[in-house]
Amino acid sequence: MVKLRLYAVLFAVMFGTAAMAAAQVAVATDSGCAPAGRGPRPGGPGGTPGAAGGPPAQAGGAPRTPRPGPPPGDAPAGPPKKHLLIWADNRNGIAQHDIAHAEAVIEELGYKSGLWDSYIRTDSNIISRHPKMTTGTAASGGPSLCNVDAIFFLGHREIELDAEGRADLLWFVHDAGKGFVAAHTGLTAFSESWPEFVAMLGGTFDQHPWGTIEAPVIVVDPKFPGLEKLGPSFTIKDEFYQAKEFSPEKSRVLLRLDTSKLDMTRGGVQAADYPYPMAWARMYGKGRVFYSTFAHAPSSWDDPRIEDMYLGAIKWALGLVDADVTPVPMPPPAP
Repeated sequence: MVKLRLYAVLFAVMFGTAAMAAAQVAVATDSGCAPAGRGPRPGGPGGTPGAAGGPPAQAGGAPRTPRPGPPPGDAPAGPPKKHLLIWADNRNGIAQHDIAHAEAVIEELGYKSGLWDSYIRTDSNIISRHPKMTTGTAASGGPSLCNVDAIFFLGHREIELDAEGRADLLWFVHDAGKGFVAAHTGLTAFSESWPEFVAMLGGTFDQHPWGTIEAPVIVVDPKFPGLEKLGPSFTIKDEFYQAKEFSPEKSRVLLRLDTSKLDMTRGGVQAADYPYPMAWARMYGKGRVFYSTFAHAPSSWDDPRIEDMYLGAIKWALGLVDADVTPVPMPPPAP
């Protein structure tokens, strides 16, 4: 009997130590996000027939026969869809672009490809691990940085995002390893107020001296997802941004402007912004980051080349495909 008691004590101590160690690991890896899912609900599988929220009962208390599911051929195949948050905060009132059409194109790319479902938000309250309603109380559902897999960003200039949201966004990409794809006006965001965002993105806006023109673009990496059909170069009409604080030693240049055919004496042209990248990809901690200067006009968003580029970029950012984003040397600028 004494031996049995001794074994019981030893077992309790060992079990308690293991549980404590597991709890410590859980704390060390805590993401700050609520556990995924809400567990069984009364009305879901396993719910009590006739209970509040449960399957309705037939007369006599017998459970109602559930409806048949969709035919096997209509059932989704493969892994669950990813979730993309399309974030385009333009409440500052200075956006001069047809952001709505761009959002619609990105949503449609996910819908038609079947690769992701989209949330579209035009405010920044959702950029948080603990989003709030307009009343300031905790949101009761919907997207957050805890349940989306990547962000497609089209913000413009200075955006209202508090310190907690800024820290959570950096965590989302750097630590959680999620994706961030920015387009056109995204390069102008936070340029005056948030150097960490500029460091994450890889550069910031430095004017568009040529306005909207037709110009040639060099394809530096034709193997990157979405760029395979472009050939060595292509010509397109758009508003081409210059990027400052960009380093080809820290980001992989995918497309760059062919300045040999442009007026480089025009006011606002910055020689220091060479190699004038039009698209780049990089890692930020564990996360995948992509930016492209395209597109300004709604018609550009309807260009199949631009749609293919963003489809490939989002697939890469979501981790559906891989790509080499090791920085590559750029040729010296033309004299």
